[in-house]
Amino acid sequence: MTGYSRGEVLGRNSRFLQGPETDRKTVLEIREAIRQEKSCQVSILNYRKDGTTFWIFFHLVPFFSEEGRVIHFLGVQTPISQCSQVCRSTVTNMLTCSTHKNCPTCVGKNFFSQHTSSANSSNNLIYFGSCRREFFRDSTVDLGHSGMYNSFAEDDNKGIEEKRTCEATESDKQRAVTAATRVLSELAHFSKYTGKTLLDRRCDSADLVRLTPISSSLSIALSRIQQSFVLSDPHLPDMPIVHASNLFLQLTGYSRDEVLGKNCRFLQGPDTNQADIAKIRQSIEVEQPCTVRILNYRKGGNPFWNHLHTAPVRNASGKVAFYIGVQLDVTDIEKDEKTDKGMSSHMKQLGAVGAVRVAVRSLLGVEPSK
Repeated sequence: MTGYSRGEVLGRNSRFLQGPETDRKTVLEIREAIRQEKSCQVSILNYRKDGTTFWIFFHLVPFFSEEGRVIHFLGVQTPISQCSQVCRSTVTNMLTCSTHKNCPTCVGKNFFSQHTSSANSSNNLIYFGSCRREFFRDSTVDLGHSGMYNSFAEDDNKGIEEKRTCEATESDKQRAVTAATRVLSELAHFSKYTGKTLLDRRCDSADLVRLTPISSSLSIALSRIQQSFVLSDPHLPDMPIVHASNLFLQLTGYSRDEVLGKNCRFLQGPDTNQADIAKIRQSIEVEQPCTVRILNYRKGGNPFWNHLHTAPVRNASGKVAFYIGVQLDVTDIEKDEKTDKGMSSHMKQLGAVGAVRVAVRSLLGVEPSK
């Protein structure tokens, strides 16, 4: 840890970890990110309570409410595993030397003691709280003017002939991002009880899906269902797709990243019958199943006739959690019905709906094992 007790840390601005050799321009970069309500990633030299120094990779992430208002800043501190020090002269020279993690300036595996990610004990987290102005409480500089930048630039050129930096590896950076994602996932889970969605950016439906995905246990169960289908969340704006099966991706030619977060209308085209679309919308309004034969388009622009079956999927309490859409190419339907001795193609669609309903009722809301 940093050597501080929790009582010594809580309620304080994080600048108490800075010292005479902390790069002021790096501090300014963090402040500017907070002012602009953006994320940032920097390597920074900090100080323990006993005065010893340690290098960390600092990953700052703002968290937003559903209305787009900043409610938290999260800081993830990852010890830099292998330090390449760069001695910067303010004149011209740059000297590079490689040292390992046991070098005196890079020693240290912890930053803040407020919270430690259970998934990775080397990632230590601190919540800045909801008011970014606290970060500048003692500053006499107007945040909206260039004077702040000039004052730091001048300070950096006075009496400091050399600066040390310690660059993080890609592995260090990925650990920080992973830790931030896990924290967001935990906070998003608890935000369900307050009814307030928590996001790490001002975002659209695609971002909402990526930031609050369905649970891993449900995703695994859905992946076992061998049908072309998608799940859409009616509780998110524009009913985005939150799960797409592999067979759906094969049928349409889209990748998973291109599908998640989009409304199913991206499959429509110039010759799609608007009456069929209206029928689907009406069935969603009354929370009833619907079957239509609709003209859709693959990624390459090629049309195909889709025997589409949609239906609500309810959770254990009986409330609609998702809508499922099961797709079958008309050619596949004709072929299957001529050769299969078992279920017809439509019966297979209904079977897929039933399997999804069982999975959702069994697993929705169950936390993944840690």
